[in-house]
Amino acid sequence: MTSMQSGSIKKPRLAKAITVMSILMILIIIVFIISMNTGVIRLSPIEVLRTFFGGGTAKQGIILFDFRLPRIVISILVGAGLAVSGAILQGISRNMLADPGILGINAGAGLAIILVVSFYPNNVGAPLFFMPMVAMLGAGLAALLIYTLSYVKGKGISSSRLLLVGIAVSAGIASLMVVLSIRLDPTDFQFVQIWLAGSIWGTNWKFVLALLPWIVVLIPYVMFKANVLNVLNLGEMTSIGLGIRMERERLGLLAAAVALAGACVAVGGGIGFVGLIGPHLARRLVGPKHQYLIPASALTGGLLLIVADTIARGMFQPTEVPTGIVAAVIGAPYFLYLLVRTRAS
Repeated sequence: MTSMQSGSIKKPRLAKAITVMSILMILIIIVFIISMNTGVIRLSPIEVLRTFFGGGTAKQGIILFDFRLPRIVISILVGAGLAVSGAILQGISRNMLADPGILGINAGAGLAIILVVSFYPNNVGAPLFFMPMVAMLGAGLAALLIYTLSYVKGKGISSSRLLLVGIAVSAGIASLMVVLSIRLDPTDFQFVQIWLAGSIWGTNWKFVLALLPWIVVLIPYVMFKANVLNVLNLGEMTSIGLGIRMERERLGLLAAAVALAGACVAVGGGIGFVGLIGPHLARRLVGPKHQYLIPASALTGGLLLIVADTIARGMFQPTEVPTGIVAAVIGAPYFLYLLVRTRAS
């Protein structure tokens, strides 16, 4: 294939990717606007618009700027971070069922958060910006344990072994979290249960500031490593032949996936399946090339979670359903479909 033919193929792919990502951004903006109007206290679109530009009442300003907007922004950031983390894990393991929730990384972060809650009653004394660091430590230890148990000397990591070990470690950590939760006082126990269900509990701008640096730094880093992910998908022998330092690159990308998942779990709670569905839908829309897949996954994950959060806040008013439950209702059937399809192939 000549360079001219290669360039002619790349242009339609790039044009398609840009079109898809533009549509995803427009959908996010539409759901963003709908979500600002959703809640126990109704604000009409006109009232939202007027308040947004400083013309609303003090009460409307508090509802919009202090409660709804931070939560909406966090939903988008958490969805984007989890989806990119899932895309990395699927890329380095070459397993389309890999996901930070299924592999036990989210569970490790959750265990660390429960330990913090145990030491800081009612979650009052816990330093806010320290929470993502604690979650990342827990996620990192879980990932290290899974990686160590999955690694076979001379053979590397088998994708099926990685998945099975991840599920086993996740189940073990989940059991430990239940035991620790029972020992908490009623107030902390209630917080932990809501958090484990995947409630977007960080609903002020401080939580946005705690999460934003990790998203802003790590997603561009993953984009920079997109070519490495493309080569890793070709298999170990091909990657080594092309000069890729397999273990070094894999560990660096795994660290990025763990950090993204840990930061998102620290702020958003135990939300599952977004890291699985986001990359899959993005791959169907823009193809497997990670230069397009990573940003498309971020947009798809952000869209999925803001939709789930809007449904969670608006479906059973005045009662609010945890966002993670809505995400699971969407994601679990899709996971079963992928599992059956993988076995069939």
